[in-house]
Amino acid sequence: MTNKDHILIIGAGLCGSLLALRLAQRGFKITLVEKRPDLRKITQDAGRSINLALSDRGLRGLRLAGVDKDAEKLCIPMYGRMLHDKESNTFLSKYSGRDNQYINSISRPGLNTLLLDAAEAMSNVEILFNQGCEAVDLENASATFKDYETKKEITLQGDIIIGTDGAGSMVRRSMFQHRKFLFSFSQQWLTHGYKELEIPATTDGGYRTDKSALHIWPRGEDMLIALPNLDGSFTVTLFAPYDNSKYCFNNLTTKEKVLEYFQNEYPDALDLMPTLAEEFFENPTGPLGTIKCSPWNCYSKTLLMGDAAHAIVPFYGQGMNASFEDVVVFDEILDKYEGDWSAVFSEYEKARKLDTDAIADLAVDNFHEMKEHTASPLFQQKRKLETAFESEFSEEYYSKYSLVTFNENISYNEAMKRGRAQDKAILNLLDDGNLSDDLSLREKLDMVQKETEDILHDDAVVGNL
Repeated sequence: MTNKDHILIIGAGLCGSLLALRLAQRGFKITLVEKRPDLRKITQDAGRSINLALSDRGLRGLRLAGVDKDAEKLCIPMYGRMLHDKESNTFLSKYSGRDNQYINSISRPGLNTLLLDAAEAMSNVEILFNQGCEAVDLENASATFKDYETKKEITLQGDIIIGTDGAGSMVRRSMFQHRKFLFSFSQQWLTHGYKELEIPATTDGGYRTDKSALHIWPRGEDMLIALPNLDGSFTVTLFAPYDNSKYCFNNLTTKEKVLEYFQNEYPDALDLMPTLAEEFFENPTGPLGTIKCSPWNCYSKTLLMGDAAHAIVPFYGQGMNASFEDVVVFDEILDKYEGDWSAVFSEYEKARKLDTDAIADLAVDNFHEMKEHTASPLFQQKRKLETAFESEFSEEYYSKYSLVTFNENISYNEAMKRGRAQDKAILNLLDDGNLSDDLSLREKLDMVQKETEDILHDDAVVGNL
């Protein structure tokens, strides 16, 4: 190993553990510190993390660190959204018209375990658990931690600190509270929360419904989703308002009310969930919010990465993928500027800020699309047309979802701009009756592409005013 700087990484979740692994591979000395117990030695608490969807951008990060093949063993491919209506009818809306494109359901603790094991196997990595960060000395790259077992405090010193300590980041809080440092911060909560539930495996370990799709029960104001697990179960997540609704978390206070709600709104899901009434009250209700901040670095000694810099709501399945892409971009910038942390931090933020803001906005957009629009005939008509475009003209057309999810070489910001323009173009043309059945698919695509370019041009003109 070459004699390189000592990097103190605070937060050993998915982003932190991948970052520690990759930087150790580059020869840096790494101390990775986590406030929680070692998840490899404890039972994961139920209901505390939304199931993960791993796609191309995330796989790129795992591939960079050489652990993608091991991660793929934990994956279950999902080829589209299986939509469930109130009458228990189902409709599969494929994610792409290309046969080789799908997203993967993966266990958060399973993937985190894989990354921790790989990082810990490096001789230049030390991992410390049960160490809660109490304070960060931003100017001198040191941090004070409280050991939750011994109750003693320790101070750790690095050449730099990277905060990957999630949406509740203590490193970010230290920046916010630092009087010599001008730091901008915003946190916006949805009016909805989430609660995790379960569709258990059958008695012989099989699946109670199709495992090759992400299941959605869209109901306008609220929705249910379900992702498959390797053990035959599904992780089910209810998204609902906290209040001001016939059924909301603030009035779902009895087993009778919960069962009534599911019987009225999700009858086919209820049939698959024999312990729903008990689970509903055992598992916590969590909030959903977006965090944006700037700058991400302080004194060229401390940097924020992953959810600590840009926490997003989970409705594009890109939170983990965006954090893994952070590691890829950081690695690329190290190739150019290694040895100059000021340049590395500055160029990294310049390269990522616009894109992470874009995926945050897209995730909120997709929340409304999933719960309100996926069941509408116009939306389904649009998706059917887009799937046909992608199948017949695979080199010419990518839907917004495909641009975001399956095109790792296109930035989130570019995917957002083009994807929104395409959506607007197709919906306008469909609503105006201009994409009639007597047109060939080629003619329809030409019309959509022309309308898209016109919208992009108009948006650019407005943006330059």
